[in-house]
Amino acid sequence: MTPTAFTVEPATHEVVVTRIFDAPREAVYAALTDPQAIPRWWGPRDQTTTVVSMDVRPGGLWRFVSRDPQGDEYAFHGFYHEAVAPERLVYTFEFEGMPGHVLMETITLEDLGGRTRLTDRSIFQSVADRDGMVQSGMESGAVESMERLAELLDARN
Repeated sequence: MTPTAFTVEPATHEVVVTRIFDAPREAVYAALTDPQAIPRWWGPRDQTTTVVSMDVRPGGLWRFVSRDPQGDEYAFHGFYHEAVAPERLVYTFEFEGMPGHVLMETITLEDLGGRTRLTDRSIFQSVADRDGMVQSGMESGAVESMERLAELLDARN
């Protein structure tokens, strides 16, 4: 199993998550852009995720709502800036519980001959925004999501 790397460099505005999947990049891209697949891998295992909208095209809106075991809801949304199958997704990401703190997320998928390197680069408006997201549990959520995505891709192969 390939571990997920979560990189936070001091005094920068970004977080970089990388993971190699034992699946072709077309399959990884499909799992990232299929509203039916999102609830199976997005977010922590103890939460359920509902895809409210997901229009994967430049200018298209996405919105997901996660619910924890206590029934608390956490909503996230953004707009797609690029969707280049099977290579790249660029979109904004905003946690509705902290409006106004928007980040730009770029996911690139590199073909490794039947395997895929996913690089997810999140650029925050400030170091303080980035640090706040990291302190809120971003690493554990990102790592768990990548583990769940790997499991989904393994099940599909």
